Order: sequence, then C-alpha cells, then structure tokens
Amino acid sequence: MARNIILWAVISVLMIVVITLPVSLQAQLICSLSVVAFMALIKVLKAGGKWRLIALAFGTSIVLRYVYWRTTETLPPINQPENFIPGLLLYLAEMYSVMMLALSLFIVAMPLPSRSSHARDRKHFPTVDVFVPTYNEDAALLANTLAAAKAMDYPQDKVQIWLLDDGGTLQKQHSSNIRDAEAAVTRNRELTQLCEELGVNYLTRERNEHAKAGNLNNGLKHSQGELVAVFDADHAPAHDFLMETVGYFEDDPKLFLVQTPHFFINPDPLERNLQTFESMPSENEMFYGIIQRGLDKWNAAFFCGSAAVLNRKALETTDGFSGISITEDCETALALHSQGWNSIYIDKPLIAGLQPATFASFIGQRSRWAQGMMQILRFRFPLFKRGLSLPQRLCYMSSTLFWLFPFPRTIFLFAPLFYLLFDLEIFTASGGEFLGYTFAYMIVNLMMQNYLYGSFRWPWISELYEYIQTVHLLPAVISVMLNPRKPTFKVTAKDESVSVSRLSEIGRPFFVIFAALFVALLVAAYRVYTEPYNADVTLVVGGWNLFNLIMAGCALGVVSERKDRASSRRFKINRRCEFGVDDTWYPASVEDVSAGGARLQVFGRNILALKEGNTVHIRFTPHNGEGTALLPLAVRNFQVTGDITAVGCQYAPASALDHRWIADLIFANSSQWEEFQRARRRNPGLFRGTIWFLGLSMYQTSRGLVYLFRGLNRKAA
Repeated sequence: MARNIILWAVISVLMIVVITLPVSLQAQLICSLSVVAFMALIKVLKAGGKWRLIALAFGTSIVLRYVYWRTTETLPPINQPENFIPGLLLYLAEMYSVMMLALSLFIVAMPLPSRSSHARDRKHFPTVDVFVPTYNEDAALLANTLAAAKAMDYPQDKVQIWLLDDGGTLQKQHSSNIRDAEAAVTRNRELTQLCEELGVNYLTRERNEHAKAGNLNNGLKHSQGELVAVFDADHAPAHDFLMETVGYFEDDPKLFLVQTPHFFINPDPLERNLQTFESMPSENEMFYGIIQRGLDKWNAAFFCGSAAVLNRKALETTDGFSGISITEDCETALALHSQGWNSIYIDKPLIAGLQPATFASFIGQRSRWAQGMMQILRFRFPLFKRGLSLPQRLCYMSSTLFWLFPFPRTIFLFAPLFYLLFDLEIFTASGGEFLGYTFAYMIVNLMMQNYLYGSFRWPWISELYEYIQTVHLLPAVISVMLNPRKPTFKVTAKDESVSVSRLSEIGRPFFVIFAALFVALLVAAYRVYTEPYNADVTLVVGGWNLFNLIMAGCALGVVSERKDRASSRRFKINRRCEFGVDDTWYPASVEDVSAGGARLQVFGRNILALKEGNTVHIRFTPHNGEGTALLPLAVRNFQVTGDITAVGCQYAPASALDHRWIADLIFANSSQWEEFQRARRRNPGLFRGTIWFLGLSMYQTSRGLVYLFRGLNRKAA
C-alpha cells in the first residue's frame, strides 16, 4: 500500500513538472506532433490493453498542458470587461469540455467486456410481473407489445402481464371536456377487451398523479411478483428476454436491476434525413455499447425506463419508483445504489422499439431527458449523495452534467463572431501559439474520443447531435434551472410518419444561424485582405467559424424532413413459411418484415387467385416451436419473376390473438438485432471520417437550402 502511494506521488510530481515546464513554441510544436504520431502509431497497429492506456495517458498530458497554458497566458485582462467577460465564458466552456473528457476517461477507458449469456437451464423461476405503461398509444401498437411479452419463454404460471393504462383513468373519463372524457371511456373499453382477448391484465387508476412513476407504483400495489420487468408501450421483447435476465438475481441477492439496451427498428430524424440508418452506428449505441458497460464496471449502470428487470424487495425500500424528477428511471437507480443495492448491464439487444420520427418529437424527448437530469442534479446532487461510492458519484455526475452541453455549445458557436464582427479579443494568442497548443489539443482530443468510442461513434457526429439539440434545449435547461419543479412529464409521440417532404416546424432558427455564420465568413475573408498584419489570428478565428458553418450546414439537412417511403423500417429475416390463397398452399419464405407488413418470396409461377387487396394467409412455426401460426395478410402488390412471385403484404389481423404471430415474426428473434448492429459498427478513422463528414455536410447544406426555397415559393403561391 505504501509503495503504491509513493509511486502515485512520484508520477503526480512528474506530471506537474511536465505540464508546467516552460518551453519554446518550437519545442511545444515538436512535443505535440510527437504525441500525435505516437497515438496514431498505436492506433494503426491496433495495440490494446496497456498500450491503449499509455496512448490515453500521453493524450492526457497534452490536454493538461493546454489547460495550464490556457489558464495562465490566454485570458484577457480583467480591466477590459468587454473582452474579459466573453473570454471567461469561453474559458469556462472549454474547462467544462475538459472535465467531461476526464469523466469519460474514468468511466470508459477500460469498460467491462460483454457479459456471457445467462439463458441456461434453471430449476428456480422467480415470479415476474411485466409492466407495460401506456398513456396515448393506439391499440394496434399495444397489441404487438403485449403479444410479444405474452410469448416470452418462461413458465406461464410464473409470469403476469400488466397493461398500465394512464389514458383511461377515472379522472380522464370524468373530464369536464366532453371530447376528452368520451375518448378516455372508449379507450378504457377498447383496451379492456384487448387485454381479455390476449389473456393479460388491464389496470388503470383514479387520477393521473406523478406521471409514469405513479403509474408504475400503482402496478406495484396490485401485483405480487418477486421481479418486475418494464417495457415501454413501443418496446416489444424478444422471446428470450426473461431467460437472459432473471437468473442474475439468483446469483446476487443484493441485485436490484438488470438493464438491457434499447434497440430501435426505425431511424431517428438525423438518421432518416441524412440516410445513415443502415450504414452508421445509431446515436444510442455509444451509450448502450460503451458508456453503460463503463458504468457497469463501477456498479453504476442505471435504469433506463424500459427493457429492464427490477427486484421488488429493492423497490419496496424506496416506496417504489421515484417521482420527484421527470426522469424517474435514473432517479430510482440513484436512490437504490445509495442504499447499497447493485445493478448490472447486459450488452445484448433483447427488445425492439420505436423512436421519434419527426425532429420536433425528437427535441421534445431530449428536452424531457435534459430537464429531468437537471432536476436530479438540483434535488439529489450525486456528488454528495450519502451511500454512494466515489466511483458511483463520479458516474452519476457525468450522466447529469452531460446535459449542460447546450451552454458550451452555444459559446463555441458564437465566440468567433465576437472577434470577426465586433473586434473583441477574447483569446489572447498568436496564430503560432494556436497551432502549438489549441490545434494540438483538438487533434489529441479527437484521437482520444476515437480510442474511447471507435466504431460506436464516427468523427463529428457527436458534435452534430449536440448542435441540433442545443438550439432548443438551451431554453429548456435554463427554465428548469430557474424553476426546477416546473417541468412536467410529456409522453414521446410513437409510430409517427412524415407524409410529405417539408421543413420541420421548429427548423427556422437553424437557417438564421447559418446565415449569420456565412456573413461572418465573408467578414473574415475581407479582414484578411484589408488587415494583413492580423492575418494569422483572423485566419485562425475564420477557420473556427468555417467549422461552425460546416456543422450548421449539415444541420439544415437534419431539419429538412424527408417523406417516408414506407410506413416503417423493414428488416431482413429469411424465414420459411407456406403461402395460402383460396385453400391452395405454396412453399414460400418471409424475406423482410416491418411493424406494418411483410414481403414474401412465393415459389409458384401461376398463382391465379392472387390480386391486390385480396386476403391471403401464411403459416409458419413459432419460435417456441409449439403448434403452427396462421396469420392473415392483405396483398398490396406482387411481381412475378420466373418461378418466384414477390408479394408485398400488409398485416390484416382478424382478432387480437393474431398479434401473437405478428410479434413472433418481428420481435421474437433477438439475434437479428445483434447482426444488424454489428453490420454498421465500423470505425472509418479520423481522416476518412472527416472527409466523409465534409462531403455529407456539403450535400445536406444544398438540400436544406432547396427545401427552404421550396417552402418560400409555396407560401408565396
């Protein structure tokens, strides 16, 4: 122990010496280039383990060297408030970024490897209550989720499925608004019948109190299972979900949570409008693929609101799910971790869900997350939360502080304009010093992020996601800071579609910002020509503004909503079946499926009774191997090619029970989600990734401007 303390002290002293050592600008440049070359060499050689940590350590030394130089030599004089105040804001924004990088290094430098499968033969099966909370989702979507939950591999006498309906409460049924009241009564009647047909429990309550947390707690009052599985209304589980998760509770009596990733079968607005869904890792994959594994290493993986199993005994110690914030999931995990309970994370997609399809809904969802995390930071402040270990405190601080990103992003966006438009000097450095310190810091920072997240997040995509959220999240975060009890839980819209190509209704600010940055670029070019004595500084600041312009241009494509060609995303499955028309059966296979229908390959040249609009059937063996599934379909289109007829169909369930087979086709096989994720997880590297992003930005800028002019012409007409 004493030897480790001495070693730590020696390394700390050496690090301080290296960081504070006064060197010439030439020596700093050589040092920075050497570190960049060393880190690049390790990356090219694909050296892992200790070499990965050594590379990150060298990168950290450059970052800390930059922080020391930035703190001691670049701040404007305090007696020049017009320069000092914006200069200090920029400095604080940079220090926030450095702090978040440090927390990321702590959490994910060496994340836990993926856990091995736990779906082994078991003798003990704990009782499980499956909660599906709902508010305004339609019956067809709920039927698929409930049917998938009902079909999970587990002894039927050990599991109870509960639909927790907050859209048909007595409070809503007795609303003074007659339209809302009748809608609630109709919903209550419709979902009660649906649950009876599927053999699941329907439960509502008197009043809509404490939003989702209150709904879940009402479910706890009326159920008795040892474990509680929670699925959002649009999150349908695979058949092996419970078999892969419940066994961990037998291994650890102090375990309160087994969390699995959220996998989505439809693209988010950025993926759909930029057309990257099938080729680039999704936004949530960085969190579920790396960060949650890093949190798991420190026993800090937290509840994400769905796709999880929780211990009822643990929940009873906190009187159920926490409801002070509007992010009840993270708040509940924080409370239970502070009481000594444990959590684990399984990096295997065992559910498939829907995410917001329109940009407005996407921003609404992220605003709720940001405001909820700010409430946790305000009311639960994890750094001083009694009962948490030091690593857990740091993990929860990282998760909550992340949502402050709109502040530094806004400062980074407009900082160049202070110099270009108002001639304010908020960063006192020459062009050479910028190259030696700032540019080297930026390159090393990007390389460290590539080390940490690699194939889970491509270069500049994090910056793009943060920028498109910043414009609307900034006022949301400010409002919750001023009034932390003001935000209310708002349900994210499910199963939306964009019927016509258009600009998002909340996309106008992005065009205003783009125009301002473009004007600043012209000013930079003019100042380089008219003020050659300041050309080095102007070029540096102009380059910074150009980067912001590239990011803003790409965002124009994000807010330019593409028309949905299909009602939902299709996935290839290649599953054998039989195709029936008028009591005649043909060998066939299901080629791909979606939430709305399926495409079949039928072996048969002359299927005489086949017409568009006809009702046909397919029969196949369910994943559990029991019996034969018979599913009615409506023919939408077909095409004959030799002996094969390709048939596009829409599901035509005759009763609620038919949703069992729809769920079996779409959701039962979890391995298809893993295969899809693996296919798009590749690391293009910094250089190729940057070139790709520049090309993407140029195209999306032009597409966004075309959408803008089309919209203006329509209004004029």
